[in-house]
Parts: sequence; structure tokens; C-alpha cells
Amino acid sequence: MTLAETDRRSGTVLLRAGGTCYVLRVDTAAGTVRLLHWGAPVGLADAVASAEPDAGGSSFHSPLDGTEELAVDGQVRFAPPALEVRYADGTGATEPVVDGYGIRADAGGAELSVRLRDADRPLGWDLHYRVRRDCPVIERCTVLRHTGAPAERPLTLLRHSAAQWNLPVLPAYRLSSVHGQWAGEFQLRRTPLAVGETTLTSRRGHTGHQSNPWLTLDAGDATEESGEVWTVALATAGSWRMTAVRSAEGRCSVLGGSGHEGVELSLAPGESWTTPVSTGLYAADGFGAASRAYHAYVREHVLPAPGEMRPVLYNSWEATAFDVTFEGQRELAALAARAGAELFVVDDGWFGDRDSDRAGLGDWNPRPAAFPEGLRPLSDHVHALGMRFGLWVEPEMVNPDSDLFRARPDWVLHLPDRTAHPLRHQLVLDFSRPEVTDWAFAWLLRTVDAFDVDFLKWDFNRSFTEAGSTGRRSDGRRVFVEHALGTHRVLDRLRAARPDLRIETCSGGGGRVDLASLARSDQAWVSDNTDAVDRLGIQYGFSQLYPAQVMGAWVTDSPNPYTRRAVPLRFRLHSAMAGALGLGGDLTRWTEADLAETAAYVARYKEVRSTVQTGDLYRLGSPADGSHAVQYVARDGGECVVLQWRAGPPQRGAVPRLRLRGLAPEAAYRVDDDSGALPAGTERTGAALAAYGWSAELPPAEYASRMLVVRRTR
Repeated sequence: MTLAETDRRSGTVLLRAGGTCYVLRVDTAAGTVRLLHWGAPVGLADAVASAEPDAGGSSFHSPLDGTEELAVDGQVRFAPPALEVRYADGTGATEPVVDGYGIRADAGGAELSVRLRDADRPLGWDLHYRVRRDCPVIERCTVLRHTGAPAERPLTLLRHSAAQWNLPVLPAYRLSSVHGQWAGEFQLRRTPLAVGETTLTSRRGHTGHQSNPWLTLDAGDATEESGEVWTVALATAGSWRMTAVRSAEGRCSVLGGSGHEGVELSLAPGESWTTPVSTGLYAADGFGAASRAYHAYVREHVLPAPGEMRPVLYNSWEATAFDVTFEGQRELAALAARAGAELFVVDDGWFGDRDSDRAGLGDWNPRPAAFPEGLRPLSDHVHALGMRFGLWVEPEMVNPDSDLFRARPDWVLHLPDRTAHPLRHQLVLDFSRPEVTDWAFAWLLRTVDAFDVDFLKWDFNRSFTEAGSTGRRSDGRRVFVEHALGTHRVLDRLRAARPDLRIETCSGGGGRVDLASLARSDQAWVSDNTDAVDRLGIQYGFSQLYPAQVMGAWVTDSPNPYTRRAVPLRFRLHSAMAGALGLGGDLTRWTEADLAETAAYVARYKEVRSTVQTGDLYRLGSPADGSHAVQYVARDGGECVVLQWRAGPPQRGAVPRLRLRGLAPEAAYRVDDDSGALPAGTERTGAALAAYGWSAELPPAEYASRMLVVRRTR
């Protein structure tokens, strides 16, 4: 079936994406593009027959509000604009004209471009859409241009949304999003959407721990496996803003783009600005179906190396902090190899004068006192143990107590007439400046080559303050957007130069997790909080959009160094096995029994890793239920992995049964339960596992868990 069809007479365009439809109307007479339908499949004839949204109301009402594909500020419009401009004369009213549209098909899908401009002012903009046959996620972006003569004055973009997504009129609207803080990221909330504007944002220069650039809307009746839902996500790693607008008339739109309020972009004649990509998804079968579709999209169309299994890594931070020495790392590496790790990562403290967080950032040479012969002997030792070698880096930061800062204080992202406020004793380098990014690329490439580095943990440990890029142009606050773009250019150059290098995105945990970062990374450090119980809630929220393949999760010490909670090793292992498994404790203090148990579970994880990392996820309950589980079904349907936890005392009374999803009803499956609650080799049909399942009762310990591996036998 054709992915894109048009009816030129009516200006109707029908886009098909993974079994869903997106229908818009290009109205050249009115100078606008309006949404007619976003949801279940329809035919072109039905799309052509679709009526325009009602034009009723009073002189205080605009029929355009909540229906346009990118609303401007001007004419009869009262809703928040997706595009707002200040022209050279200080005014901002825009009068759109449609110059035409076109469709281009290729092997990967189809793209629609709609060309618009202001009737009399020097502004043009193009709306871009991309759809794929195998994926219901629609990609959109907008390109804005100053079309004036060279002698004309610049114009300023006040709002520059990547897209405006309009929902059908629903009886009610409910908003789902994640919120949190450092060490408490990705806390899922579902709340009724208030009439007015609800804005999610980061003003920090990075994605942020406090929110994440996506949201989901439904009518308030969707569940994990039923009901219509619409999800919108933004691929940006700098400051960002997403606004859900619910009008008193009953319409709902989502606007989103890079930059927060007050971040203005100046365009000189001939200049253009391309927004980040905004993605939209319709799912007919609940939040779970939406998550599975986004997971597939990230794996197949975002990640640079999607087919690889993420290795079991060991990270030294919680074992050593800044007390990093060659002998200490050698000892940890040997123990990590015994436990089954495939990648050994030396965290902070290996460089410069870095014996605390007060000095050394920017001086990226091995610390002589810790590594008198450099890092190569440690790298060679790790490789000889059969593991890959990784390093922690923080290229965008500098300590005032560093040789780099003393030599180049002008590289810091700080206004010279404002008081500097270091956070974590560090300042941010201005990655919007080519000379800074060239320096970063050079030392990163030199370090990777000199020490045979296979993996970088790329960290970002403070938000912007008093930020502005001086000396270049009047709109210095655009650095809240352009710094991240500079970081992307370094990452793109580094990956192109060393294709085998793998990278983890990190910002004090989950402060830089987004689709743009994942397009240049292989996994994400989700939170600095490694408490196995807290992680269940963090991972639950993370899984709403992002797949287990990129979800770094460590098994660390007990009591946990952050929460002081004592949790059994088995529970900690099961918690971390729900994502890209890692180890992060002080293995020198673990007993032989702990190391042996860990090695056994790591070996078992490797057997089912493909299913966990790339299978379809089904969430069976939530951490708020006390006892819940996650289920991963292999793409070929031959294997299923279930991880179940209960944090707290057993429930009194009857416990709901654990019923599986996504299995072939007529097939037979063997169930292996590592808790011993089910007899070895128990067999059930897929229909029985879905309809009846088995008891969800866990052992009566305060922190109980189990893993079940379900394999098809016929």
C-alpha cells in the first residue's frame, strides 16, 4: 500500500505509518495546513470526504485554534502559537501563504514537505513529515528561513516549535509524563489535563532530571493494554519546552521545540534554522502498545548500533570514588572478570590532579600518582582478562583549578560581568564555539587511540547558570540550544572516526536521556541512585518510552550507599537484569558466595539477554502495586522472560494471578522458575498462561523476587 497519497483538488494528503493514518489538508486559499485525522487507518476517498473542523463560535473564537499543523501568531488566532517571530520593526503578526507541497518516496519510507511563507515579510518555513511502512511513529521538523535581501535587518524567532500535534476532540484529556530530580528520575504521573496550557520544560541547558521531553495523552480511559493513546516526543538534548494546550472549546494540541522561554534565535538574511525532530505516535491498544512501538522505533531507527547486545559492564565508581590507582583497578578488574563482566569501566579520578571533585576537569592526561606508566598497562590487563576497556569522561566541564582554565578562561560558558557560581566546583565549557569542540574532539580521539579505549561513559554534572555565549552575536542565550548541538557534532565526529567505539550518555544519572542523545549513544545511565527498590520505579517510568536495551542498571553493594537500604543480592540482581545489566559494587568486599551467585546470574542473563534487550515489553502491574512484574517476549515468539518483585511485607488476602501477554495461544511452553515455586519443566499452553497464568505469590521475605524463563516447546 502506498505510504502517501494526495488529492490535489481538495489539497488532502494521507500519510500511512505502521498501520495508522495521518490526514491533513493543505488549504492554499486560506494559507494554512490543518489536521483532519490522526488515528486508525482510513482510505483516501474517506479522507477527501472528511469535513473541516467546525467554524462556529463568536467573534471571540477562532476556528483555526487547535487545528493547524503549525499555528503562527497573526490573523484570527488566539491559541498559543507554534511559530512566533519578531520582525525588524518590532512587530510579530504573520500572514501565511502556502507555496505548494510535494512528496518524495524512497526505500525507507516517504516524506512530505509543505512550503509556506509570510505574504509580505521576509520569512519562509517548510513543514517536513516522514513516515515508514513498518513503524507508526511519524517524524516531523520545521525549517525556518530569513528570505530577505542581504541589506535587510535580522529577524528574531521567539517560538520555533518543531511541530504542532492536534488530537481529535475527546470527551476528556489525561496527561501522562515523567518527573523527578537527581537520584529520583522518571517518576510516572497520570493526571487530568487542565484547561489552559500545561508546560513541561528544562531551562538547564540539558535534558534534565526534572522532566523528560515526551508526553502521552488519552481520554482518561486507557489502560496498559486497551484504549487509544497519542504520544509526542522531542529529539533534543539542550533546553526544551513542550506545551499541551486544552481549550475551553474542547480541543487539544501539543507544541514542542528546543529552547525554553526567553531563548531567542536571530536569523540574518539568508540564514535558516532547522528545528529538532518531533515524533508522534498513535496506538489503539493502550500504554503498553505505545511503549512497544516506541521501543521498536528507537531500536530500529534511532540507535547507531541497534543489533548489538549491550555488554555486562563493571563500573568502578561506587567501589573507589576518587581513590583510583593502578593496583586497585587491576584487582577490581580481575574480580569483575570472575563475575562475568564483559566491559570494565574506570570512572572519575584517573586524570589530572583529580583526587576529589575540586580539581582536574579539563586536564585529560592520566594522573601520574595513580598511573605512573599511563593507562595502557591497565587497558592491556583488562583486555587480557577478556573484557573491553572503558573510561569515564566529562568533556564539557572544567574545574577552575585546572591547567585548561588557567590557560583558557574565555572558553567557559559564563557572562564575564556576572558572578560565577560553580556547581560541584566546576563550570561549563562553551561547546557552541568551534575552537572548543575541536579541542575536545582532538583529546578524545587521542585518548581513545593511546589507551585502546572501547567505551566512553560521557557525563555532564552541572546545569547552566549565568550562561551566554559572548562576542559572537546578540542572541547569546541561543547557547542553551547550540551547546548541545556542538556536543552532537563532537560525538558524530568521534563515532565516524572510530566506528567501533561505544558510548554511554550520562548526566549525573538520567539528566541527558532523549532521542537526540540516543542517536549518538549506545545506552544511558538512568540514575545515580542504584538502590534496587528505588530503581523499580525509575525503570518503570523510563520504560514508557525507552527500551531495555539502552537502560543501564547496576548491581551494587548492600546497604546501598545512597539510601542505606539493605536488600538481598538476588533481588538486586533481578532488578538490574530488567535492563542492560551492569555491576558496580566494591567487589573486594563481596564474599566468595556473593561472587559465585553473581557469576551464575550473569551467565543466566547472557542466555536470555537478547530477549530482555530486544524483545517486546509487557508491564504486568506497577511498582505502586507492591508486587509487579515485567515480561519480555522475543521477537520470534520462542522465548519469554518474566522478572517479578515484591518490595515490602506480603499482602494479606488473595493475590492476583500472574497472567502473561504476547504468547501464541495454541503453542506449548516450558516454564522454568528460579524461585522453585513451580516444579521444574512445568508446561502450559499460551492460552492457559494468558487466561489463567499462575500464582503471583512470592516467598514471605521482605524483599522477594524471581525470574521465570518461558520457552516454546511446540
